[in-house]
Amino acid sequence: MRSAEIRRRFLSHFEANGHTVVPSAPLPFDDPNLLFVNAGMVQFVPYFIGQEPAPWPRATSVQKCIRTQDIEEVGKTTRHGTFFQMNGNFSFGDYFKEEAIKLAWELSTKSQDDGGFGLDGNRIWATVYVDDDEAIDIWHRVIGLPLERIVRRGKADNFWSMGIPGPCGPCSELFYDRGPDYGAEGGPEVDEDRYMEFWNLVFMQNERGSGTTKDDYPILGELPAKNIDTGMGMERMAALLQGVDNLYEIDETRPILEKAAELTGKIYGQHSGHAASESHPDDVRLRVVADHIRTALMLIGDGVTPSNEGRGYVLRRILRRAIRSMRLLGWDGHALPELFPVARDCMAGSYPELITNFERITMIAYSEEESFRRTLVKGSFIFDAAADEVKAAGRSTLSGDHAFTLHDTYGFPVDLTLEMAAEQGLNVDIEAFHRLMTAQRERAKADAKANKSAHENSPAYRQLRDVGETVFSGYTELQNESAIRGVIRDGELVLSVGPGEIVEVVLDETPFYAESGGQVADEGLITGNGVTLRVLDVQRPVKGLIVHQVEVADGEVATGMIVSAQVDPEWRRSARQAHSGTHIVHAALREVLGPSALQSGSYNKPGYLRLDFAWGSALSDTSKRDLEEVSNRALRADLPVGVQYMPLARARELGALALFGETYDAEVRVVEIGGAWSRELCGGTHVDHSSQVGALTVIGEASVGAGVRRVEAYVGLEAIRFLAQERALVNAVSETLKVPSAEVPDRVAALVERLRTVEKELERGRVAAVLAGAGRLAAQVQQVGDVQLVAVPAPDGVTGADLRTLAMDVRGRLDEARPGVVVLTSDVAGVVQFVASVNKAGQRSGLSAGDLVREFAPILGARGGGKADLAQGAGGEPVKVPAALQAVIRAVAAAGS
Repeated sequence: MRSAEIRRRFLSHFEANGHTVVPSAPLPFDDPNLLFVNAGMVQFVPYFIGQEPAPWPRATSVQKCIRTQDIEEVGKTTRHGTFFQMNGNFSFGDYFKEEAIKLAWELSTKSQDDGGFGLDGNRIWATVYVDDDEAIDIWHRVIGLPLERIVRRGKADNFWSMGIPGPCGPCSELFYDRGPDYGAEGGPEVDEDRYMEFWNLVFMQNERGSGTTKDDYPILGELPAKNIDTGMGMERMAALLQGVDNLYEIDETRPILEKAAELTGKIYGQHSGHAASESHPDDVRLRVVADHIRTALMLIGDGVTPSNEGRGYVLRRILRRAIRSMRLLGWDGHALPELFPVARDCMAGSYPELITNFERITMIAYSEEESFRRTLVKGSFIFDAAADEVKAAGRSTLSGDHAFTLHDTYGFPVDLTLEMAAEQGLNVDIEAFHRLMTAQRERAKADAKANKSAHENSPAYRQLRDVGETVFSGYTELQNESAIRGVIRDGELVLSVGPGEIVEVVLDETPFYAESGGQVADEGLITGNGVTLRVLDVQRPVKGLIVHQVEVADGEVATGMIVSAQVDPEWRRSARQAHSGTHIVHAALREVLGPSALQSGSYNKPGYLRLDFAWGSALSDTSKRDLEEVSNRALRADLPVGVQYMPLARARELGALALFGETYDAEVRVVEIGGAWSRELCGGTHVDHSSQVGALTVIGEASVGAGVRRVEAYVGLEAIRFLAQERALVNAVSETLKVPSAEVPDRVAALVERLRTVEKELERGRVAAVLAGAGRLAAQVQQVGDVQLVAVPAPDGVTGADLRTLAMDVRGRLDEARPGVVVLTSDVAGVVQFVASVNKAGQRSGLSAGDLVREFAPILGARGGGKADLAQGAGGEPVKVPAALQAVIRAVAAAGS
């Protein structure tokens, strides 16, 4: 049974049992605790913890998930994958244990002809929390599971919580016995490879307190409502139903694995057994490739782009691990163009949007592979320098610091460092490297733990939200009367505050736009009864609640007061221009570049906008001109701007564009400019006609990441002011050059060319002056054994490139048939620069410029390096030059002897 069919049967089963089918949330979910959705219940957390009322009593979904904490285990076990799909059913105070168990058992064991999965009930085991006699009774009495296949386990295994104080409860997990080929007999306690977990039923009935580990926290009591949160692993069920050994061999990953094996000439499974512990290293690498390529495809599909922090860093690491694994398997070519189309074909049955977005996805992925190939070249140079330093010091071990810096700063895989070190006869202090990596992970965990208080520390918001949603009136008016529902200071509700304080205020109704969708919050005043509040910021910390951060300018503000909320009309006018301008630039980009130029983020404030979009190269001057031209033609056309509310499915049918990574309600707001020319899901404020944007001028375009470009523009008065400044600048240059403005570019180009010519003449003169001293320096040659040696200071101020040229010239004046060495130093503003050069005869006799520099540099307190014929460095104190030159003479004498 294919994965898409497993998905269909799961959703159909629960929809037939009264559950509402809810779409998957995007992987980069907006939650302060998480980088990505890592469980099926994440989008339902506000309902479980009471932040918001659940829209339905029962729900079901197939949620895309990412987990990377065990990334090093990928490929080595049957259980670990970075991307997985969690099929879940949820009850919000409706049914509880018995129905949850019955629904799971029915779908698992019902014959495939009748729409079930057809698992053999005699091979299913259940685990329960150690004292959950009720669950044991249901499994045994209602389902008929023998007591010997019901296992009690402790809090660490069978008690679920979010990791912070809040809802929790015992859980019951379903395991399937795959037979003796996969491990020892005895149930899940003995072997979780043979007994594969495929479904977890969480009975959320308790509230927990604070604790430090998975099982070190108190249970405070019962929740008022008992909820159900279950998760059936799609990949695990597919592995069972498709009769394969692990999740890497199912229909959605096996073709990627096979393509990787084909490219690298490997035969998957040839040297491995059924059990994960019997896997050959090549098979582990092939599984890593299959898993990571699919994960990267899904992440980029949901709008994540590679970067050096946060979500982008996770994606970058996953892509680079896949590329590195292909390299270790023997493939040196570009891997992603070979593998991504296979991954698309595997996943498109469940996610057809991957086909539509594939050009954008591959543009980003292939650009990242090219970047990583450059990183490997750069990292190799840095590794070589570190290896030279180790050898020069007479050591044989590369430090953990070096390996960590290569890995953390340059993205250089540690296994590549180990491989290259071995090639040069060096070891790597891998224990020190792992200590540094562990310390880094602990810092990350501490940061994550510090952020995990978002759901815990918002009781004031929840209390005010429970009264009802804040009514937003700002689409149709800029001023309204309203009552102050609550005043929050330092996270606590207070009755009143006085002048000078900065607090949060919640109104029953407000015209102030809360920051979202790239649009900044409105500014303005809240006044009434001698009170004046300056609005500094407006946010939606909880869905349905609008919170104003205000400074109390005058009077005392108190809960229950009737006030007037007034948005600054000039601010809003300019904000509307900027947001509509963003939509216009997006539509213009797609017209100029094509439909794959999709927005991946935006920011707009009065007079200014920026838009990030998927594109693999810099825009040409022609494209930038066309972008500005198309945008301003849209303004001149006075296109109508319309708003419609409709079901999300209908909006997608109409081709409305949605921002990757955003979560949308069942009913959405669609903003159109010129009908279908620009149609996007958007909650922002807009002009009524495109001409009201006024003017639009593009001020910049640049890269902000692999496969992502950013365009910036001014609109309205800011655009006119910018153009006026540009005109003033051109006029000033025109007057200075005494030419009409139209001739300024040609005159400036001519002046630049003249300047370059003069610079070249000066350079020739300077080099001639430097080389004029070459004869004098060569005349200071001394004979050290069989070696002609010039080891003297050059004139002060001769810098790197010129010092190299001078050294080479001096070397050329020596007898080529005999060993010759030149070492020159120069004092450049109190810093020593130095060069060593050895002729071919000297190299044949065993002399090396790189070795001489490594002998010379430590005496100065400097660093340097290079090759046998030429090496250089800089640093140290000029007073130490004589001693360093004497060291060179001794080194040459020792080599000659």
